[in-house]
Amino acid sequence: MNSSSCIGISTMKPCCRIIISYRSFSHFGVSLSRSNNNSVIHTNLSKSHPKSVYNHEFHCCNKRSWSQDTGHKCIVNLDRRGFNVCDWNWGHARGFSSGFLADKGSSSRGVLVIPKVASDIRNHSTSVEGHVNKKGFENIYIQGGLNVKPLVIEKIETESDAAKEGKEETSSNRVEINGSKVNTKFFKGLNESTTPKVVEREVSKIEKEAWQLLRGTIVNYCGNPVGTVAANDPADRQPLNYDQVFIRDFVPSALAFLLNGEMEIVKNFLLHTLQLQSWEKTVDCYSPGQGLMPASFKVKTVPLDGSDGGFDEVLDPDFGESAIGRVAPVDSGLWWIILLRAYGKITGDYALQERVDVQTGIRLGLNLCLSDGFDMFPTLLVTDGSCMIDRRMGIHGHPLEIQALFYSALRCAREMLIVNDETKNLVAAINNRLSALSFHIREYYWVDMRKINEIYRYNTEEYSTDAVNKFNIYPDQIPSWLVDWIPEEGGYLIGNLQPAHMDFRFFTLGNLWAIVSSLGTSKQNEGILNLIEARWDDLMGHMPLKICYPALEYEEWRIITGSDPKNTPWSYHNGGSWPTLLWQFTLACIKMGKPELAQKAVALAETRLSMDQWPEYYDTRSGRFIGKQSRLFQTWTISGFLTSKMLLENPDKASLLFLEEDYELLEICVCALSKTGRKKCSRIAARSQILV
Repeated sequence: MNSSSCIGISTMKPCCRIIISYRSFSHFGVSLSRSNNNSVIHTNLSKSHPKSVYNHEFHCCNKRSWSQDTGHKCIVNLDRRGFNVCDWNWGHARGFSSGFLADKGSSSRGVLVIPKVASDIRNHSTSVEGHVNKKGFENIYIQGGLNVKPLVIEKIETESDAAKEGKEETSSNRVEINGSKVNTKFFKGLNESTTPKVVEREVSKIEKEAWQLLRGTIVNYCGNPVGTVAANDPADRQPLNYDQVFIRDFVPSALAFLLNGEMEIVKNFLLHTLQLQSWEKTVDCYSPGQGLMPASFKVKTVPLDGSDGGFDEVLDPDFGESAIGRVAPVDSGLWWIILLRAYGKITGDYALQERVDVQTGIRLGLNLCLSDGFDMFPTLLVTDGSCMIDRRMGIHGHPLEIQALFYSALRCAREMLIVNDETKNLVAAINNRLSALSFHIREYYWVDMRKINEIYRYNTEEYSTDAVNKFNIYPDQIPSWLVDWIPEEGGYLIGNLQPAHMDFRFFTLGNLWAIVSSLGTSKQNEGILNLIEARWDDLMGHMPLKICYPALEYEEWRIITGSDPKNTPWSYHNGGSWPTLLWQFTLACIKMGKPELAQKAVALAETRLSMDQWPEYYDTRSGRFIGKQSRLFQTWTISGFLTSKMLLENPDKASLLFLEEDYELLEICVCALSKTGRKKCSRIAARSQILV
């Protein structure tokens, strides 16, 4: 690439364009004026304009001109008002028109501009960045002028170049498996000699089938892979939203591809979902917060306005306005940050994290999570249905799953953020929240026999800063099943904590991710695996793993779930068994030096998954039945199994994905408010468990 610069950053091939529909380009500080022949954009980077949004669909043109054979036409009309920079030299005049033709061989190539990422930061309301002396867009995207180096991120390749390079890199490392190519070099240990070796790994029949099915779920946009659909059952005539690409569901698929040496689909996914990070989608005229990631997106083909037979490909995101209960996803943005770090760790491509648009996307997501509110706890306050458990299940408040993902995302983001004058306040806020969050979860969510005995003897109605029973928990809340269920050696993190309420259910994802992210202490992490091993029949049964234990039954089920016919006892999210949790269990076991537990669970699942056609979940207390409404050929069941197998084959790769204990966090205490007479919170308990 020459020395000139551009504002937009794109990794897509020149034939593709994303068209963003806006009434005004307020995030870039530009306004549109319309004439009879074309649309002219006047740039003014020093002004801010009011937000007014028409639509939020991303368009891709598949052909550069109309053809009688295909009827395709690549046109950006005035209603979509595409923003395209057609000259690499910013100092020269730029032409903007209502339509353009994209030619691969053209020397004047268009550059994608993402106005949603480069938002007007001066108008943001967050708790971590003030509004004084801010320069808006210039401070984020154009530090030091328009010709600065960070804006020229990477070369835009032609399809032939990319294909040629990819062929050279991977042809010697791939083996053909039922029409599916598997990269064998990622099954070699990292400590082997750098001398090239040909490693022949025996791939089982079920793995071959799984790879073939996984590749069949890939979704393409503009001719490039961007994700995998949630399920791909050819016999399913009502796919509902299972034909969409979910951020949450794609994570195990992404890891499977990365561990197999296939990075393109993951990189495309990260960048396209970043472009969808927005806040226009509304439910009853209310807009979600800035920086929200969609739960899912779908590639749609729509007719091109004003053309005969032409069409566009569009990315249509769902921010919760189409979901069950119309709840915005809290975990999508957290999973995106976690996957971004995993991409860099596995591929070594840290340049993606350092891109200006990616850095801004991280900041927007964190600002949303760290904004001040009425809640005084360091945990995130969320509603039912905002995570993997996407229906009413009594997890409103501070569910463990979200807290564990939140903690992990904060640590990943702190690791990836470029520290400068713009981000130093954000990094400080992250450190403060990490410290408070880790102490809060370790101290108040952890239960074992000692802690249950302590709760059993709690005094209530204590009013003082020195109260032992800080949340006014009544001892009668201890459920009868817990007394005999919890082992002498072991414990777990409870599902939720609110005033006068402790949810004693065991939620698997939150506990596993607490191990992976080191949210729990080393002693607590060991205790969680001890409990799983001691209660193997309850949590694993015939198909690992229970999403929660025990199930809500009888009157409790009717009141808490609202008589949900899908969340009946021991089904779906109410005690159902989810094979996709295998990869997270495997990661936790490898971290704690107990890979044999994961091998046992994977072997158990391997006996049935293929025979049962890769179901979404299993029913009954022991997981013997395929879920009554379970989708077959569920993608994250397939990819979770593959990821587990590859992690067990190469534990060195697994070590790149989990986080070790950060001892510096134990020295930070944000609860010390000496000016108000409050005492510092004690960290003796946390430190003592670490040092044991």
